[in-house]
Amino acid sequence: MQVLEAHQIKYYVQDRLLLDMEQLQIHKNDRIGLVGRNGSGKTTLLHILAGKITPEEGKVIRHTQCELLPQLKRTDQAKSGGEVTQEYIQNTLIKDPELLLADEPTTNLDTDHIEWLEKKLGEWQGAFIIVSHDRAFLDSLCTTIWEINEGKIREYTGNYSDYEKQQEIENHQAQVAYEQYEKKKRQLEEALKLKEKRAERATKAPKRVSQSEAKITGSKPYFAKKQKKLQKTAQAIETRIEKLEKVEKVKEREPLKMNLPNAETFKNRIILRVDEVSAVIGERVLWNKARFQARGGDKLAIIGPNGSGKTTLVKKILNQEPGISLSPSVKIGYFSQNLNILDTRKSIIENVQSSSKQNETLIRTVLARMHFFREDVYKLVRVLSGGERVKVGLTKLFLSDINTLILDEPTNYLDTEAAGALESLLKEYEGSVIFVSHDRRLIENVATRILAIRNQEIEIFEGTYHQYKQNKPQKVRDTKKDQQLLLETKISEILSRLSIEPSEALDKEFQKLLKEKRELENK
Repeated sequence: MQVLEAHQIKYYVQDRLLLDMEQLQIHKNDRIGLVGRNGSGKTTLLHILAGKITPEEGKVIRHTQCELLPQLKRTDQAKSGGEVTQEYIQNTLIKDPELLLADEPTTNLDTDHIEWLEKKLGEWQGAFIIVSHDRAFLDSLCTTIWEINEGKIREYTGNYSDYEKQQEIENHQAQVAYEQYEKKKRQLEEALKLKEKRAERATKAPKRVSQSEAKITGSKPYFAKKQKKLQKTAQAIETRIEKLEKVEKVKEREPLKMNLPNAETFKNRIILRVDEVSAVIGERVLWNKARFQARGGDKLAIIGPNGSGKTTLVKKILNQEPGISLSPSVKIGYFSQNLNILDTRKSIIENVQSSSKQNETLIRTVLARMHFFREDVYKLVRVLSGGERVKVGLTKLFLSDINTLILDEPTNYLDTEAAGALESLLKEYEGSVIFVSHDRRLIENVATRILAIRNQEIEIFEGTYHQYKQNKPQKVRDTKKDQQLLLETKISEILSRLSIEPSEALDKEFQKLLKEKRELENK
């Protein structure tokens, strides 16, 4: 049963045709992940399907109730970003639409709440389209991937990992097609050279023909005809070369060969010591005294719920507060979302070169990995989108004269393709990486050690994120978790009643429950 259909959709941004789609169909219980590069039109398409934007051409037919969970959430000084996102989700889910359009629903959520949302949507009885940069989230929920590229939608069966595998197969097939094209082209070019040489020789009188024989009528016309025939064959070969369907060469990923500063005194040596360090904000304890160390080359992921003190720990390391010592061989580069390391008046490549000692070939290789190709590198930073600026900031930091990267939520605002590119760069990076992230795919594929902040304690796990999850004791859900789930259920019930018959008493009850929830989370 169809819940929505769209026909002949065209949408322009100024003179650029952003969306150009012949037909889209969404059926009951479809679970669709919508992916594409930043600026490809994902958010615009959701708004068109939801009826928030009218396309220049085409029509959308909705056969059922449709709800949009928007990307740009309102700000609320009294609530954290995670709380605002949760409230939006609860308010949308409680309406129980048959079609949900969710634009980056995991924004500001910590891992626990992302897994909570996964469970909610996993049990969802309706259809949904999800735009998300969280690849693990798409893997968990989606059975179809829609890729939007140059205004067109291409459908892939399976989750995000299945989509990646199909992309690999397509790349392999493209590589084979390119090699066959090059082989055929070489064969034709060699045949053309051979015919051209033979045509040239045909104009010369044979050496063994006497002068009297050369004067015989028909001798010159014979050689002229032979030359003309050979030239005609050569022209036919040229035409075949021109008519060969051109196949573009598949871009190959070049290996990184970087020169790290202080490599001899850095690699596998202890570069960071944290000794009896705690964190307190006002009367609230983030974590009790903890000690740990890191070595050159470690990939350390810092995980934990929102408000547990992950960014606080990063700042303590950067400021080398009492109890924290860094080796003299360490050269740190820090990435935060404010992007104050970029000069918007300069080009992409000028920004990167200003802090790098790497050669231009390597710089262009890394920029290409982040999908800035050829002339793109000369674009001024001020004309770039937010996601593109994040990519430039990460590239600039990655190629700076440093040996330790400290990253705070580096995949925020990156599309799935760019997140994958960053992941591959960090895996190949020979320096140390200390990063805060809720991106489980990034943590799983990059981290070699896990630092978890939970229940006011810091725990170091020697191993990957997958091993960490597998080795966590399978305890019965603790009382706090039970209380949280109970409160969330009560809040959902109150919201449902408020939407039908609002009253002051219900509103007070709602505010009381929210307060209890915040107090419980702060314990």
